[in-house]
Amino acid sequence: MSPVEVGVLGIIALFILLLIRVPVGVSMIIVSAIGASVLTAPGLALTKLGSDAVRITQNQALSVIPLFVLMGIFLAKANLGAALFDLLNYFLGRKKGGMAIATLGTSALFGSVCGSVLAATTTLTAAAVPEMRKHGYDPGFATGVTAAGAAMGMVIPPSTALVIYGFLTEESVGQVLMAGILPGVLIMILLMLTVPIILLIKPNYAPKPNKEKTPFPWQSLKYVWAVPFIFLAVFGGIYMGWTTTTEAGAIGALSSLLFAVATRQMSFKAFIESAISASKVTGMVFFMIIGGSVFGMFLTRSLIPLTMTRYVATLDVAPFFIMLFFLLIYTFLGIFMDEMAILVIMTPIVYPIIITLGYNGIWFGVITIMMMLEGLLSPPVGIVTLVASSVAKLPSTKVFIAQWPFWVTLNLAAIIVIAFPVIATIVPSMMFGR
Repeated sequence: MSPVEVGVLGIIALFILLLIRVPVGVSMIIVSAIGASVLTAPGLALTKLGSDAVRITQNQALSVIPLFVLMGIFLAKANLGAALFDLLNYFLGRKKGGMAIATLGTSALFGSVCGSVLAATTTLTAAAVPEMRKHGYDPGFATGVTAAGAAMGMVIPPSTALVIYGFLTEESVGQVLMAGILPGVLIMILLMLTVPIILLIKPNYAPKPNKEKTPFPWQSLKYVWAVPFIFLAVFGGIYMGWTTTTEAGAIGALSSLLFAVATRQMSFKAFIESAISASKVTGMVFFMIIGGSVFGMFLTRSLIPLTMTRYVATLDVAPFFIMLFFLLIYTFLGIFMDEMAILVIMTPIVYPIIITLGYNGIWFGVITIMMMLEGLLSPPVGIVTLVASSVAKLPSTKVFIAQWPFWVTLNLAAIIVIAFPVIATIVPSMMFGR
């Protein structure tokens, strides 16, 4: 068989393994090991597979992942999400749908200092949904708002997905992270504007505005100052060129730990639990990264990316439509697969073609994450929706039905960033020492 035929069979075998529910990382390693053995000598292929796995985990760019995960877990333990919600709800809660808008604002702010989407989902659902239900919001809508807001953390840095994309493509991780800031703000604004539109169609989703004067949540001020402080400490250093992404991650993790200790929310037991949780999440992410990296190497040896790039160059089709086709594939796969799995499987195939077509790699990374963001909210996988439903103790179908307008809004945000790439590229282009 030719190398291309081996590569095609490898891709088919990978999807078969995924369909029978073999873990993504394991599936990619199995396919890569067998495929590389066919293309070269089995002994040589397996030896290289082992050395590649070690080399990948020693890459300094990946050391920021456990630090961002720790940062998010520490802040979740410190009840920062609840404090942000209380403060924003004071200003917005007396308008119809104001509590839902406050939840989205809280999600964006908490996401800007939280490195874990799932930690943000759990924290915000536990803080916001019971309060919204108590005030008469529809349970499915309340949980859907929280899920949509928490999913923003996939784009708003610190984003593990953006770090992985930067590693897989060898783009600057710092620039990729900074590229997510303005698209994240755009998503937040559009999601907030979606709430009143939904309530025009489904007024029963939210209660009548409560005009009663409520006391200012002074207690929340003890916590919310941490958001601008940690954000500036982490991303200000990256933007100014004073720190590497790893150093910034360490600053963020240490600041979050000190904050949790200072607010008396971090006992020794909680610290151990946080460390164990971070280890589990990091192990899962790294295993997937190893699988994705060795699978990418196998595809390169099979000449699949090179063959596809040459074929695309011969097509009499505008580059925009080719790029759009790949984005639609990302969206389609997001309905059935985990977003991290899509990232590590598709990036080695698609990225070389996108660069050949003349598109900016950093911009495409942000667009890729935005398209996969829809997968976080799409049935049947929709991991963020499933987690939020579990925490809120609601059937996931009820939440999926209530949140579909937010899915449409995410598509609109992606279209805007596609039409105006400067939204994603302007901040990285202005970085010092880039």
